[in-house]
Amino acid sequence: MTDSPAGLAAWIVEKFRRWSDCAGDLDAHFGKDTLLTNLMLYWATGAIGSTFWPYYARLHEPWIVPDRESVTVPTAYAEHPKEILTPPRTLAEPLYGNIRRWTRMPGGGHFPALECPDALAADIRAFFSEIR
Repeated sequence: MTDSPAGLAAWIVEKFRRWSDCAGDLDAHFGKDTLLTNLMLYWATGAIGSTFWPYYARLHEPWIVPDRESVTVPTAYAEHPKEILTPPRTLAEPLYGNIRRWTRMPGGGHFPALECPDALAADIRAFFSEIR
């Protein structure tokens, strides 16, 4: 990645700006404290490289679920409109064979716990109350 905190900050801020439902206004949506905290977690721990591993592994290693098998545990999916990838349910169902809840959320993107925490928490609670 980079040895420069400014380079890392620019890279992370760009992801928050492009991958969220912020309409380009990061300060109003997240605030500087949240962005700086996120940046510092990666900078102080040197953990930014580990965030790239799933993407590398997906291209260079066999998929975690073997061919013709599926995940059978009860599964829920919260589809946020500004997420960078939103699979159609028909594509997800063969791999996740026990989808119990598929929610189209009213807002949010790649960082829903920061963008719409109340709506996300309500959806998670509703899912677990259904499978209890």
